Amino acid sequence: MNGAEMVPESSAKTPTGQRPELLVLRALKLGDLLVAVPALKALRRAYPGHRLRYAAQGWLVEALELVGGYELLPTHGLDEPLAVEPGLVDVAVNLHGSGPESQGRVEALKARYTVAHRSVHRDGPPWRPELHERERWVRLLEWHGITADPLDVQLERPRIPSPVPGASVLHVGAAYGSRLWPAERFAAVAAALAAAGHRVVFTGGTSERGRAGEVCRLAGLPGSSVLAGGLGLGEFAATIAAARLVVSADTGAAHLASAYGTPSVVLFGPAPPEIWGPPPGPHTVLTRAELRRGDTFADQPDPALLAVQVPDVIAAIRGLGVF
Repeated sequence: MNGAEMVPESSAKTPTGQRPELLVLRALKLGDLLVAVPALKALRRAYPGHRLRYAAQGWLVEALELVGGYELLPTHGLDEPLAVEPGLVDVAVNLHGSGPESQGRVEALKARYTVAHRSVHRDGPPWRPELHERERWVRLLEWHGITADPLDVQLERPRIPSPVPGASVLHVGAAYGSRLWPAERFAAVAAALAAAGHRVVFTGGTSERGRAGEVCRLAGLPGSSVLAGGLGLGEFAATIAAARLVVSADTGAAHLASAYGTPSVVLFGPAPPEIWGPPPGPHTVLTRAELRRGDTFADQPDPALLAVQVPDVIAAIRGLGVF
């Protein structure tokens, strides 16, 4: 540990007589929540008497329930202040980043103690861009005296059952075009899996239902195989948790597969797996790093992703022992 000793658990009540509050800022998406799970679980252990809140977009509430112990503070990003009166937060934790925007939102809380990277406001560990996301936040906590394990990625099991237990899940969507593996290649993998006796389903968000339908049609599978746009976040997590296999780009689906130990093949394009890849386990990463352009927000698939061919994915599935 390079920093100060961990701030002790506060036994004082807030002015309203409630438990002291710990607030985590990470106003990002599903995958960002899931790679922060080791840090969130470490904070929960370190502050068992605190009310724990997580500031992020409201649609993540079902996923946050799977972490356990946290309440969601709906936050649309960094474009507006956090909906918390200054001085009411006991411990503030910046798991969003190290830029002035997130720093400013956290500093505005005027917490008794702040866990953050080094900035103009306070001391802390320097930001190291080469670290894996799980390692980054564990290292931050350890600098502040909080023990954490970067491999503690497991989530609680969903309370609702999977609608398709034992299915092989092809998650065909992604937030940006740079991560979209071609539909015809997903279809070829789906057809091969179906011919081998797998029950194949296609997942994605509401906006990706059309793409999922196209992949399903190209694979020659029934329309009932398309689950994209029809699952709540809890049902989606349950589907991944009970799946036989997951094939996905670097998305929340891949991180859920990591959290539940579901065998997965993860296709990487603009993002390096050294930063965002799965932990050790039944997970295989496919990419061509030497071709990576690295533009996350591009409309077209990254060359590192396009270099991954259907036989590469089939071979990876065979290597996992589920084909």
